[in-house]
Amino acid sequence: MGIEAIITLLVILGAIILFVTERLSIDLIALLIIGSLVVSGVITPVEGIAGFSNPATLTVAFMFVISAAILKTGSLQYVAGQLTRTFRNHYQRGVILLMLMVSAVSAFINNTPVVAVMIPVTTQIAKNANRAASKLLIPVSYASIFGGTCTLIGTSTNILVSGIAEQNGLEPFDMFDFAPMGLCFVAVGSIFMIFIGQRLLPNREATSDDNLEQSLIDYLAELEILPDSDVANNTIIDSPLVKELDIEILELRRGNTIMNLPQGDTILKIGDILKVRCSVEKLKQAKDQLRVKVKPFTDESDTEYTEDRSSFVELVIPTNSELEGKTLRQFDFRRRYRASPLAIRHREEVLQDELQDVTLRSGDVILVEMKSYFLEQWKSNSRDQSNPFLILSEEGVLTFDKTRFGIVISVILGVILTASLGLLPIVISTLLGVCVLVITGCLNMKEVYRSIQWPIVFLLAGALSLGVAMQNSGLAAMIANGIVEHFQQWGPIAILSGIYLLTSLLTETMSNNATAALIAPLAIATAYELDVSPTPFLVATMFAASLSFMTPIGYQTNTMIYSVGGYRFRDFFKVGVWLNLLFWLMSTFLIPVFFPF
Repeated sequence: MGIEAIITLLVILGAIILFVTERLSIDLIALLIIGSLVVSGVITPVEGIAGFSNPATLTVAFMFVISAAILKTGSLQYVAGQLTRTFRNHYQRGVILLMLMVSAVSAFINNTPVVAVMIPVTTQIAKNANRAASKLLIPVSYASIFGGTCTLIGTSTNILVSGIAEQNGLEPFDMFDFAPMGLCFVAVGSIFMIFIGQRLLPNREATSDDNLEQSLIDYLAELEILPDSDVANNTIIDSPLVKELDIEILELRRGNTIMNLPQGDTILKIGDILKVRCSVEKLKQAKDQLRVKVKPFTDESDTEYTEDRSSFVELVIPTNSELEGKTLRQFDFRRRYRASPLAIRHREEVLQDELQDVTLRSGDVILVEMKSYFLEQWKSNSRDQSNPFLILSEEGVLTFDKTRFGIVISVILGVILTASLGLLPIVISTLLGVCVLVITGCLNMKEVYRSIQWPIVFLLAGALSLGVAMQNSGLAAMIANGIVEHFQQWGPIAILSGIYLLTSLLTETMSNNATAALIAPLAIATAYELDVSPTPFLVATMFAASLSFMTPIGYQTNTMIYSVGGYRFRDFFKVGVWLNLLFWLMSTFLIPVFFPF
């Protein structure tokens, strides 16, 4: 093994560790990959930055813009909202229609913003249908993944692998090359989720009259007893907090005295600070009915946010939000949004201490109290896809703009037709589509820049550079030679199956795009060693990198619904492991049929 191959291997191992540990953001990791490979001489500076001008990278960027335009019309929320009655009368039929709708949209629009829009809509549907949102959010996420496999533009992974193929002198994939296999995944996956997956999903959220459009996760909060409060001068056991609302009092602070788990006969006094655990609805009732002040767990208490005419709102952090990896203090959250954080649902735990210094991740849910005036401002900005938060409420649902929808859908159809008929390269058709959207007023240039998920663009550029390094250093050919030498006797189908399985397992722990960029050069080199067509191996890599179900961190849409649905890590595994195995078997036997060796 030459020095360049060793360096490339070390860069790959370092990148994998960084992707898995999430110590650094994916865009910074991509830049480090490029910098390391150029400085070490494995690739030239021109090869290092070539990924930024690659048609695959630019196509993905333009598709983010087109996705933002269609979502801005409110069409997806409108259609999903019409399903509420179906859910009430025929729940199973409603789940089928919801999954098919999400799959159909995700075939032509990037699935990450689709799920971002569907989170508040789905929680509202679940509430109206008197069902737990945990029964619907995983099916929505999985359906978006199914749909993304149907077309070239369904997910950035498809475009990336097609770009790697073109970079290696192969023909790029056409718009509907994956449709036969993708439709099989949609059909089989939807049937599985309806008849088996629904039984395996948790029913964790209780049905309620919650006004926050979210599951009643128990939050910790501090309550201050005001002079005119009904709670004052009552024992804990007889106070309305415990007797009527059944709120658990964990701590009582009176001046410099702190009582942990105070006894039931302790008399509550004006000015006492109570640390309590309760649901969102009970927190609201305590504030409105018992005249107590809700205090956030920070050292920056500010009564401005806890006066009358304020609202409780739950926010979820979408994938690639500018808040990912930052704290509320670094983001200057209180000043920028005039909101006071009360609790944070982070993965499987509820955090209540030092909220301003909690490092936030995609999928985290933040309970805040904000003045109604500023909440209205938030709602008016809800069309902006670059918003760092999603409001989990029906008020955040957009009004359907029929005129704008007609323009945007015409642009999408134009992009699909020109690209699929070979009239224009897809990168040019998407570029012209973006221009039309701006000229017609569907988006302005500021919205264009904001709608592009720049971390993904940087990741794609870095991933393409890594592929070049694997080819230049001979590492891809070396690994492929080893694979063929040990497994050639099993035949190309067995090797294809192994590549799919390896890609699938890697995707569960790191970025799907990074995994595809790592395995695709190996797939091409392996095919050449076997003297067969690289196409089926690339398709296997592409599908395996996208079809990730076993963990909440394996795919961006899974991460987004993790905390919102009140899921635990094992919930994804219980359902996803069967889907992963099912699709592995399907791919092993069907890919050679649709894409012969």
